[in-house]
Amino acid sequence: NSKYASRNGAALSSSSSYASAASVPRSEGEILESANVKAFSFNELRTATRNFRPDSVLGEGGFGSVFKGWIDEKTLTPTKPGTGMVIAVKKLNQESYQGHREWLAEVNYLGQLSHPNLVKLVGYCVEDEQRLLVYEFMPRGSLENHLFRRSTHFQPLSWNLRMKIAHGAAKGLAFLHSDKAKVIYRDFKTSNILLDANYDAKLSDFGLAKDGPTGDKSHVSTRVMGTYGYAAPEYLATGRLVIPLSESSAAQISC
Repeated sequence: NSKYASRNGAALSSSSSYASAASVPRSEGEILESANVKAFSFNELRTATRNFRPDSVLGEGGFGSVFKGWIDEKTLTPTKPGTGMVIAVKKLNQESYQGHREWLAEVNYLGQLSHPNLVKLVGYCVEDEQRLLVYEFMPRGSLENHLFRRSTHFQPLSWNLRMKIAHGAAKGLAFLHSDKAKVIYRDFKTSNILLDANYDAKLSDFGLAKDGPTGDKSHVSTRVMGTYGYAAPEYLATGRLVIPLSESSAAQISC
C-alpha cells in the first residue's frame, strides 16, 4: 500500500517549489497520484503512533485528533518510540464530510508545495473509511499557544522572537501568493502558524486553501471561508479574493 512519487522524499526538501498547477480540475485519484509524498498504510501509522494511544495526542480540532509518532528518516517505516524521525499524524473524524474535502485539499497543495515556511507533508493514508495525514513534527507547537497560554511549556515570547515569527509567516504567504504558486491561503491565524525548535514559523492547515486567479483575472469570487475575525474586511464584504500578478507586489495581498 506504500509508494513513493517520482522524486523520493521531495516533500521533505526545504527549497521553494510547486510541482504542477493545482488549478486544473482533477479527480481524487489524480490528486493522490500526483502528490509528491508517501502513501502510508493504516497499519503503518497505527504502529508508528503506538495504536493511536491517548497519551500520544498532540492536539484535537474539528478535523480530528493529532498523534505523535516515529518513523525511520530514510525508509519512512515505523520505528520504536524515541527513535528515528518524529511525526505528527492527523486522523480524520470519519463522520466529517467537510473533513474529507479538507483532507484532500491538504494533499493537493502540500503534496506539491515545498517552502521553508510551509509545514512539510510527509505522507497520507486513504484506506477504507480511514483518512490520515502525516506531517513533520513541530516541537514548539502553535503561535497561539505561546501568545495565549501560560505554563512552563509555553513561555512568553520576546519581541525579537515575535518579529522573527512574523517575518517567517509573511515569507510563507508571499510564496503562496507569488506567480510560482498562486494559492490563496484563507485561514491565516495564530493557531495555524507552527514553530520548529528554532522558532522558525511554518504555515499549516491548507484545508480551506483555494487556487488564485489565472490569466488576466484579478480576483476569485467565493463564499466566505475561514475563521471570523481573521479575514480581510473587503473579502467579508464582497466575497472576492485578490492576488497580485507578481511577487514584487505580494505585500498588497488583501487575504
